[in-house]
Amino acid sequence: MTPRPRLIVGNWKMHKTIPEAVGLVEQLAKHLRREPAAPGPPPAQLEIVVAPPFTALAAVASTLATHGLLVGTEGGTSRPGPPSVELAAQDMHWEDAGAYTGEVSPLMLKDLGCRYVIVGHSERRRYFGETDATVRKKVLAALRHGLRPILCVGETWDQRTRNQTESVLAAQLTEALTGVDKDQGTEVVIAYEPIWAIGSGHPATPPQAREAHRHIRARITALWGQETGERVPILYGGSVTAENIGELLAIRDVDGALVGGACLDPAQFARILVVAGSATA
Repeated sequence: MTPRPRLIVGNWKMHKTIPEAVGLVEQLAKHLRREPAAPGPPPAQLEIVVAPPFTALAAVASTLATHGLLVGTEGGTSRPGPPSVELAAQDMHWEDAGAYTGEVSPLMLKDLGCRYVIVGHSERRRYFGETDATVRKKVLAALRHGLRPILCVGETWDQRTRNQTESVLAAQLTEALTGVDKDQGTEVVIAYEPIWAIGSGHPATPPQAREAHRHIRARITALWGQETGERVPILYGGSVTAENIGELLAIRDVDGALVGGACLDPAQFARILVVAGSATA
């Protein structure tokens, strides 16, 4: 079976005004052009995604295109030269239009050039009352419009200490993916984010990440069959840095990372990308 590509997603969260966002992308472009490839085995196929706030999506897309980094623009290819970048939104509503003040629809994201959308992030669940049922609506809406949902799942520290990690992940996956058939399954990305690790500076240990990813792979394989289940990328998120990305990617079934704070530092994010791109496929 063809190896799954490495997928690195930078989630900017609620950071960066438009001028700041443009500056970050300018600096990232410079780092991507001068970072040397790491020695070792042939590089894995690397896919890069950035998720700025809604207000900066258009400016980031324009800046990436100017540097030839945006997928679909001149120079925006994986090799040779700097890798190409896709655009993601951090959330969306499940309806195409309507009286939903403050919301953004999948059609609006498509209009801005987004290819991905993050859904069900733990911060959305914690602070804005998102449930597995609303996450499912967003997953289905994203797929309906040709957007790839990055579905976030993960347990709290209390749930982990009570040995509930697998049951929590199973419930989140089952509810969020109800109605998604196996033909659509390969367009879904799963991001395992242990809530207790996000922003803590203490990521999951390799054994903890290995077991969670193994369980997620087993669940989606049971849902969609072996062929589709083996093609779905599963990312790790939670205090990812340039120092630990290599160790995380060495774990079977960890296909990439959902990066938070580290992606706001262009130099560190570029180093993460170099390590990810040099990992054995």
